[in-house]
Amino acid sequence: MTSSSPSGSGPAMPHSDLGIELSRLIGAATAKQVAKGLDITTVGEMLHHFPRRYIPRGDLTDLDQLEVDEYVTIVARIVDSRMRQMQSRKGTITDVIITDNSGRPSELVISFFNGYTAKKELQPGVLAMFSGKVSYYNYNKVLTNPGYVLLPDNELADHEVDFHAGRPVPVYPTTAKFPSWKSEKVIATLLPILDLERVPDPVPKAIAAREKLMPLADAYQEVHLPSSMDAWPRAHKRFRFQEALALQTTLAQKRFEAASQNATSRAPVSGALLDAFDAQLPYTLTAGQRDIGQLIAAEVAAGHPMHRLLQGEVGSGKTVIALRAMLQVVDAGGQAAFLAPTEVLAAQHLHSISALLGSLGSGTLLGGQHATQVTLLTGSMPAAAKKKALLAAASGEAGIVIGTHALLSDNVQFADLGLIVVDEQHRFGVEQRDALRAKALKPPHVLVMTATPIPRTVAMTVFGDLEVSELTELPAGRAPIVTHVSPLAEHPGWEPRVWARTREEIDKGHQVYVVCPKIGEAPDSEDVPPAEGDSRPMAGVLDVVLYLREVPALAGLRIEVLHGRMDSADKQGTMAAFARGEIDVLVATTVIEVGVDVHNATLMVILDADRFGISQLHQLRGRVGRGGLDGTCLLVTNLEKDHPSRKRLDAVAETNDGFVLAKQDLEMRREGDILGAKQSGGSSGLRMLSVLRDEELIERARKDATEIVEKDPGLEFHPALKLEIEMYLNEKNGAFLERG
Repeated sequence: MTSSSPSGSGPAMPHSDLGIELSRLIGAATAKQVAKGLDITTVGEMLHHFPRRYIPRGDLTDLDQLEVDEYVTIVARIVDSRMRQMQSRKGTITDVIITDNSGRPSELVISFFNGYTAKKELQPGVLAMFSGKVSYYNYNKVLTNPGYVLLPDNELADHEVDFHAGRPVPVYPTTAKFPSWKSEKVIATLLPILDLERVPDPVPKAIAAREKLMPLADAYQEVHLPSSMDAWPRAHKRFRFQEALALQTTLAQKRFEAASQNATSRAPVSGALLDAFDAQLPYTLTAGQRDIGQLIAAEVAAGHPMHRLLQGEVGSGKTVIALRAMLQVVDAGGQAAFLAPTEVLAAQHLHSISALLGSLGSGTLLGGQHATQVTLLTGSMPAAAKKKALLAAASGEAGIVIGTHALLSDNVQFADLGLIVVDEQHRFGVEQRDALRAKALKPPHVLVMTATPIPRTVAMTVFGDLEVSELTELPAGRAPIVTHVSPLAEHPGWEPRVWARTREEIDKGHQVYVVCPKIGEAPDSEDVPPAEGDSRPMAGVLDVVLYLREVPALAGLRIEVLHGRMDSADKQGTMAAFARGEIDVLVATTVIEVGVDVHNATLMVILDADRFGISQLHQLRGRVGRGGLDGTCLLVTNLEKDHPSRKRLDAVAETNDGFVLAKQDLEMRREGDILGAKQSGGSSGLRMLSVLRDEELIERARKDATEIVEKDPGLEFHPALKLEIEMYLNEKNGAFLERG
């Protein structure tokens, strides 16, 4: 691997341009490998491919800390090696057993298919570095066909890269095609030919001094080639703050741009529809509902568009806040669109909003100030009904239009769209919200809601261009939900008790949900995806309903199914029948996760509960205990007690506080899953910043960014920060920002 001068002759000149193509400095062949393995093409991207951790000289990896589904690089010693024949086809498997010498029974099996070279090289006593993906097999963590390099027995130096003795070994994020030691080689080639002293610092001098940040050039050296285990933390601090400032400045620019737009003011109208609604509301708003309602009312009345995220517990009363904002817009002559992620949820919102409005929802926007029309628009509606709904929206006859993705269609028009309410914000992309915003004459006000609690620092990061409000109180009449884990692996005799408990609840006159992670044998987008390498069968709605109809304890009960593969009319009919009490047990998928509101449902049984995430379990159980009756949720699992996924179930059973669970979720999972990168197959979207650990740092960076943008919106006087932001976004680190 050699460097070359741009002219092709003479000694290479030091470079300070981080935007330069890697191929100019490390050669086309190596650069092609980097691009294919890491999706990195420039010097700056490579320098910001930071080590994930560092191994002190002579240390082995703690095998107990390995996470399933993670690409890892580990240093360990071989204790045994054996070859066996494959049972299902020709060939052999070499099993290598490694240890971390911790004194605990910590060993890991590494398997190589037809691994003759591995059998020869990886003998007992040998020290090696392995790079691959951790998976689960027969309830044990394993590595299959990892890359590896042999290490000298006396120290962890000199493994293909000639580092100075005593330096910690950096361990880089690994992909299947690019192990850590290849990143080391590229970095070791780059650093000597870069003039890092000339790279402009994106952090303003006064801020860098206040934060006591390591100089940028020193930080690049110490983050990649730390002189000691005490050196790299200071470099990390510098790059964490630098990243936070770039990220928060981008978000501050978005907020500044939004505040600069003109919107139609929708000031409250005294004695009109909203006042009439408040007068007939059968309950008193909580203090939180009143405070947030007043804040939204002031923002909707302003001359620039509101952009607010409202998050609150399941059943905390977000819908009534949104409805009051919609009525304020209707009073001022505008219309409101309510976007829901599913047809079941859209129909449920139509029912609940119509019930809240009563006679106030039976009129038209054109027919008087004390009534409006609420219209539903979904993709599966009959042609005649859809045509009527389209006409009501376009003419202004409908003040409130509730719908699914059908609202985004080109043929949907509004007379004067003033407010967009997006329910379950995380299910929609920025393009979809932009498509709806484009239907307004002027930029409309936007209120996005979620019942999936978001930790404060995640809200500041992912939704940092929105103002955030939190509803933390539950309205009167919401009973606490008692949650129990039902571990059938330890107590197989408990399954009959689950169905006996179901019968007891129904004999009291109540109703029960049974939730399954999939529909049936045929794969469906609605199914909960299994973890990679997990081949255990999952409970499916179509099989479970047949089984339950044969359970003696449930004899004579009305047991029906609800899932996304059903015809829209059948889904709505089933849900309506359950709401009327005509169904005792509803066996369903996560189609009931949000918005379903049946007050008589008091028990939820979630089968294979370990297949669901924490937030999903919390959302699901929020379907019971909604009518002042005590709610119970049973999390049924076949996993052994020490399986990592059992921690999620225990966490949900211990608390009903969604915000506490959101923080625990963040601690248990990779942050990329929280930030939405897992759905797109990417990394977390953050280089080094941790939204959980770095809350105070992010707060300071947000304040700094806001002040910078207020004085210099285009960053004309902060060119280095502007370049840092451009590089940050070009590195695909900013993709999750588009969720905000």
